[in-house]
Amino acid sequence: MGVLSRELQDVVDYVKRAAPEQGGIISGANPSAWNSTDPFPLWVIQVFIIICFTQLLAIPLARIRQPRVIAEVIGGILLGPTVMGRIPNFTNSIFPTLSKPLLTLTSTVGLVLFLFLVGLEIDVRVLKGNAKYSLTISAVGMVLPFGLGVGLAVALYHQFSEPTVNFGHFLLFVGVAVAITAFPVLCRILTDLDLLNDHIGVIVLSAGVGNDVVGWILLALAVALTNASSGLTALWILLAGTGFVLFMLYPVRWAFIWLARHTGSLENGSPTPLMMTVTLLVILTSAFFTDVIGIHPIFGGFLAGIIVPHEGGFAIALVEKLEDLVTIVFLPLYFVLSGLNTNLGLLNNGISWGYIVLICTIAFLGKFIGCAFTAKFLGFSYRESGAIGTLMSCKGLVELIVLNIGLQAGILDTRLFSMFVVHALVLTIMTTPLTLWFYPPAIRTGRKGGIQGTGGARNEDDLSGSIEENFKTKFSVVLNRIEHLPAIMTITQLLQPLSKTLPTPIPGSGVLEKAEKAELSRDITQEKQVLEESSTSSSVPITHPRVSIEALRLIELTDRTSAVMRSSEADDLIHRDALITVFSTFGRLNRIPVATSLSIVSQDAFSTSVATHARDTGAQLVVVPWHSGNSNVLTEEQGSASPETPGTTYNPFDGIFGKGSSPDRTSSVVYANFVRKVFSESPADVALFVDRGGAAPRDQHIFLPFFGGPDDRLALRFVVQLCANPDITATVVRMTKTSGAALKSTESNDTEIPDKAREAINALTMQSATGFPDTIYAAANTATRMASDTADNILWSRFAHPNPASTVPLTPQTQGALSRVAFSETSSPMPLRSVIQRAAGEAKTASDSWKSLLLVVGRGRRLAAESHHDELDKLISEQAHTPVSGDVTRTIGEVAAGFVVAGTNVSGILVMQSTHTSS
Repeated sequence: MGVLSRELQDVVDYVKRAAPEQGGIISGANPSAWNSTDPFPLWVIQVFIIICFTQLLAIPLARIRQPRVIAEVIGGILLGPTVMGRIPNFTNSIFPTLSKPLLTLTSTVGLVLFLFLVGLEIDVRVLKGNAKYSLTISAVGMVLPFGLGVGLAVALYHQFSEPTVNFGHFLLFVGVAVAITAFPVLCRILTDLDLLNDHIGVIVLSAGVGNDVVGWILLALAVALTNASSGLTALWILLAGTGFVLFMLYPVRWAFIWLARHTGSLENGSPTPLMMTVTLLVILTSAFFTDVIGIHPIFGGFLAGIIVPHEGGFAIALVEKLEDLVTIVFLPLYFVLSGLNTNLGLLNNGISWGYIVLICTIAFLGKFIGCAFTAKFLGFSYRESGAIGTLMSCKGLVELIVLNIGLQAGILDTRLFSMFVVHALVLTIMTTPLTLWFYPPAIRTGRKGGIQGTGGARNEDDLSGSIEENFKTKFSVVLNRIEHLPAIMTITQLLQPLSKTLPTPIPGSGVLEKAEKAELSRDITQEKQVLEESSTSSSVPITHPRVSIEALRLIELTDRTSAVMRSSEADDLIHRDALITVFSTFGRLNRIPVATSLSIVSQDAFSTSVATHARDTGAQLVVVPWHSGNSNVLTEEQGSASPETPGTTYNPFDGIFGKGSSPDRTSSVVYANFVRKVFSESPADVALFVDRGGAAPRDQHIFLPFFGGPDDRLALRFVVQLCANPDITATVVRMTKTSGAALKSTESNDTEIPDKAREAINALTMQSATGFPDTIYAAANTATRMASDTADNILWSRFAHPNPASTVPLTPQTQGALSRVAFSETSSPMPLRSVIQRAAGEAKTASDSWKSLLLVVGRGRRLAAESHHDELDKLISEQAHTPVSGDVTRTIGEVAAGFVVAGTNVSGILVMQSTHTSS
């Protein structure tokens, strides 16, 4: 009788369900007492305790970068006889012997589903792409530790094993336990260390696939030999198993793929209800057959996962439907059952612990020497080879499955089982720190699919050449969420000057009506006239810099199986990702060159990916979108909210855009932190574009309040560049403060920063009200302040009062753009309030002219010419209906925060920050 069959029989014997006594707990029944007619209450209590216990343990262990399996194993040990079992009546009350059959059956079903997910993770395409390295490392890393494990088994057998245990079976089990690599745990460790896309991670993952497959074959052989009553029976079991494997890999797989295609599941990348039903039936049938022929049901689940196709993201969709239930509920049950069978109290003498040290040493050195030396022979460096050897030595879940099978088969007793559990824990725990020691992030050079670019930012204040040299032509845009597409599309169309030729109509489409053609021709004629008039006084030829877009798609990498699979299939995912497809099509229709990249990293690494992408592609400006649907990060620091609804959360830009649609405060706070980190880490200039979601790119009017400083100078240049499009006009107001009040530092502790740090990138941090780090900047000294003021005056004079006799004349394109910009200068004792009032007037004028108003401001967090702190505080106190915390200012700066508080009616806001090198 197979394992699953025995467990079902046990449940039938103990659970002959009859109608329970009516009233239950109200009638005085104890829900924690075992009741064979109603085992459900106790089962729920057990599952609740197990889940809570393992989840609580996972929190501190995650901080030291340990995989979740460690928390589950330790949780099982603590709930077992080693710790909690020593509490009187704890085991008899919570985990009575009569309740174990139902718990075991549940965990076995979950284990079958988990092995199905493991089979789905194994993609032979990964193995084919690195066959030379991965197969060699996998083979040597399997043979050497297996041989050492067999030698170790001889000593263990004579010291601890009973004479009734078959010597050959014992050698085989111990050899497999020492030689196998925990592939699922390996994937999670690579994810946590950000190595999935590194060439070392790819090699280890490929070698792990081969190691895993061979390990399961050896384990199946060991189980078959153990369950057989004679050599002939073992032969029949192996033949039946081999035939079933071939049957699953060919006829069943062909039929499965045929059905997936004809139901549209492969095309849509998601299983239909029929396909999901068939998949579950295949899993259960496969597990049933491998169980009844005398192997183990988990091998059937593994085989079912192997036959699932990976095309079109179908396998990932299957994983997403099952993974949470399996990993949160079923797997912890299995580990706790393992813990109930683990009794560290039996390891009460020096001989036992000496053998534990010997097991750990032989298991680690066998894997490490075999894999590391092979990797060095294949040409990897010492550090890379050490990392490969360390990663391949991790154990965890797979070895525990092997050990449990050995315990159930009677090959291992409780003492030996506990010794190997300790060895699995030790080797898994040491994998992460040892890998970081061998292969720290600072020395990693090989990224899968990495793009090498020139990088670096130009000094925008260098006016030795024409202004067009300072116009941005290469932009990096961030694609994170689907709701960000309108903002990115809007700013992208604003970046592209109007073409001097009519678009080619699609034959038969009737896309351009006569009126539209006439209007477009009239706009082009007017632009040509401006350029021709300006070119008569200059020898500089008319040029139109070509704008190109480098789009970076960010996808969060979590410890879920689906996220790991998505990362390993990134090369295919980039071709079917909805955001990339839509934006690429948009660029193609608008004749804007768009290059796309995909980065699957953890949420904390998003800003680093953006900075790396900008550096590699040589981007001059990083555009980060923020849709008005993002919820509040601007609530009061003390937790107060609007007086109308206490405790209500608000959209960060409610003052501009109205009530937001998303109530998710957490995601908004995280995204605000991401924006601030991009401002801090980006090697290029940054623009945060907040769009209302529907502003038309044509007939746009821009308002720019110019206070001075590197960010405002960047904003002024960018406004002039945008006005190269004849459909865009702008108003630029230079505002100065009439009072002689001393400039306040934007941060109270700026003066504490040493002079040397002022030359470094603005990467110092402090804690904001949300608990996330916030960027602070070095205070300006007299020299830097004077240099910044001089640069302000030079740039303002060049644009607002161009000198025809200048040695560096303006080009015709710049002259045409400046003809659509209205410059003015004014002063006020309350400059922030004055520009807000001016913007309100510009918004009304633009609305009357059927134009939308775009607000462009400098972030002003570094070398700002004026401090608006006191004025902003007063505005906030006056606008009680718009609660704003200090996180607003930290994210978008004081000027933009003032417009948020005032509720200025604009279509969007563009907050710009210049890099340190460009100021």
